[in-house]
Amino acid sequence: MNLSVLGAGAWGTALAASVANRHATRLWARDAIQAQQLRTSGRNERYLPGIDLPQELRITADFELAVAHAAQGLIVIATPMSALHEMLRRLPAEAIDTSAIVWLCKGFQQGTGWLGHEVARAVRPRARVGVLSGPSFAIEVARGQPTAMVAASDDATLRDAVVEGLHGEGLRIYTSADPIGVEVGGAVKNVLAIATGIADGMQLGLNARAALITRGLAEMTRLGVALGARAETFMGLSGLGDLVLTATGELSRNRQVGVRLAQGVPLARILAELGHVAEGVYSASTAMQRATACGVDMPITEMVVQVIEGRMTPAQALESLMGRGARSEH
Repeated sequence: MNLSVLGAGAWGTALAASVANRHATRLWARDAIQAQQLRTSGRNERYLPGIDLPQELRITADFELAVAHAAQGLIVIATPMSALHEMLRRLPAEAIDTSAIVWLCKGFQQGTGWLGHEVARAVRPRARVGVLSGPSFAIEVARGQPTAMVAASDDATLRDAVVEGLHGEGLRIYTSADPIGVEVGGAVKNVLAIATGIADGMQLGLNARAALITRGLAEMTRLGVALGARAETFMGLSGLGDLVLTATGELSRNRQVGVRLAQGVPLARILAELGHVAEGVYSASTAMQRATACGVDMPITEMVVQVIEGRMTPAQALESLMGRGARSEH
């Protein structure tokens, strides 16, 4: 199978490197200078320091060449959510007609509030598309450490194509026919990781962390079901699995944002020093808007929005959550 990965950040580079020894793989970098640096050094030091890229991996800044390579094969869009619309729009008709297309980004599109499948339905309604998600740090995939992910799509042939292209010794691919649930899990877990980071930064203890993860999972499930997802999806890799990883893992950018907010560091400074996209910052208010529109209660998400937007301190948000009345768990 021919694969093309569009986007040479941490995730795109890691995924391309993990399959290049099994499939003819091209990695597209938006910047020609970056592409040349990757070819020359054999590394992507900015995003994956210390990782040697396989010699079999072909790196290019030519978008048309990269896409044409994956005709009849698999195209993986590895950009932030903010660029998904552009990537889908740029794909030529031949790619839409012949290639399986899957994206890695997690979150909501700014402005519309759409999830990835909603963006694709608006931009490329004929395309065979899906999402690849689950508990995964790019650096561990690049190292070949065992990782499990889920490929979700309404199209069974696309799910099979993702398994054929990506399933291997270090990367186990499960499948799901619930792209809505998988995308809601991937988007909301980032917001909840900020909440858990705030709690850890305030040194609230392991009891508080466990409570936030558990009640956050309930929030995620309520929103997903309201948007048409299956409740059982949230007990899987893209729900509970990704939430636990992102809320507790030291490599989690969203958790780092929460920890530093609790330390009193201004959000603008945190994002400037982070050097990578923390999707939870941009997803929080949109998740809350969609929850409100559906009549879904998401108190933890609401408090994250209040802290991010500077309307509450972490201490005030904690007081608000702990002051809520008692109720049934389910």
